[in-house]
Amino acid sequence: MATSQDFVNWVCSEAIDYRYFKYVLLSERRAFLRFASGTTHQTIYFPEAKAFHVCLPAPPEQRAIAHILGTLDDKIELNRRRSQTLEAMARALFQDWFVDFGPVRAKMEGREPYLPAELWRLFPERLDEAGKPAGWEEVAAEIVADVGIGKTPPRKESQWFSTADTDVPWVSIRDMGNSGVFLQETSEFLTAEAVEKFNVRVVPDNTVILSFKLTVGRVAITDGEMVTNEAIAHLKVRDENTYSSEYLYCYLREFDFGRLGNTSSIATAVNSKSIKALPILVPTNDLVRCFSDRVSPIFTCIKQLQSEAGVLAQLRDTLLPKLISGELRVADAEKFVEHVGP
Repeated sequence: MATSQDFVNWVCSEAIDYRYFKYVLLSERRAFLRFASGTTHQTIYFPEAKAFHVCLPAPPEQRAIAHILGTLDDKIELNRRRSQTLEAMARALFQDWFVDFGPVRAKMEGREPYLPAELWRLFPERLDEAGKPAGWEEVAAEIVADVGIGKTPPRKESQWFSTADTDVPWVSIRDMGNSGVFLQETSEFLTAEAVEKFNVRVVPDNTVILSFKLTVGRVAITDGEMVTNEAIAHLKVRDENTYSSEYLYCYLREFDFGRLGNTSSIATAVNSKSIKALPILVPTNDLVRCFSDRVSPIFTCIKQLQSEAGVLAQLRDTLLPKLISGELRVADAEKFVEHVGP
C-alpha cells in the first residue's frame, strides 16, 4: 500500500508484534500531540516520530496484551454490526410501507396480501394524484412534533464548556457523525450555569435530533437528557400514542432534504424555519401504531447493543495504558475480559 507524505509508516521487526504496536500508538496519542506544531493543521515531523520510544515487553506478553485488547475490539465491532443489521431491518419495513407504498401498489395490481389480514386492511386501495396513498397527507413537522433548536455559549468564554461527564452532554454534528441510532456520548459538555445563563434548551430523552447546517441530514435519537449546538434541531413527538420517535427517525433517514433547498447549496438553504415546515407523511393512526409496535423492540435492542459497546470501549481504554505500562498484569486483565458477554 502506498501513502502520501502526510503518513509515517512503521515496519515492525520480529521483536515487536504489530497488533501490540498499534495499541501502543493508541495509548500514546496525547504524547504525540506534545510534539505537534501548527494551529490550523497540527503536524508531527518525521524526526520526532522516528525518535518515539516504545515500552517493549517479551513477545509472548506483547501477543497476550494484543489478544486481550483485540478481543474487546472484536466484541465492540460485533455489536456495531448487529446494530446496523437491526436498523436495516426497521428501515426496510418503513421503506416498504411508507416510501415505496408496497401494500398499496400490491392492492392496485391485484396481488395477494403479504401481511396479516388485520394489517392489510389498514392500507388504502389506491394512490392519489400526488402519488401517495389515498387519504394520507403531509403536515408540517411542528404539528407532529415540538421543534426546538440548540445553542452555543460564547466560545471565547471557556468556563462554560467542560469535558466532565457530570455536566450536561452537549451534542455537535461531529458527535452525531460518530453516533449510532442513539446518541449516547458527546465530546464536550456544558456546565449547568451555562445552560441556565444562555437559556440553552434541554432536549428530553428519546427525542429525534437532526443536523440542518453545514452537514444536513444526520439523524439520531437522544439517550438521556442533553443539549445541542445551534446546527441541530430537536423533534419531540407530541402524541406518544400515535406517533413515535422510531417512526420519525426512519422517516427522516429516508427523507430527501433536497426538497427543502431553493438554492444551489442545500447547506445554506435549510434553516430553522424550513425544519419546522418540513413535510411529514401522516398515515392513519392505527397504521403508525402498528409500525411502531413492530420496530420498538428492534430499537430497544439497538440501544442495548450500543450501551454494551460503550461499556466495552471504556474497559478497553482503561486497560490499554495500564497493560502497556505494566501497571496491570495480563492475568488480571484476562479476568476482566472473561466476565464480558459474547
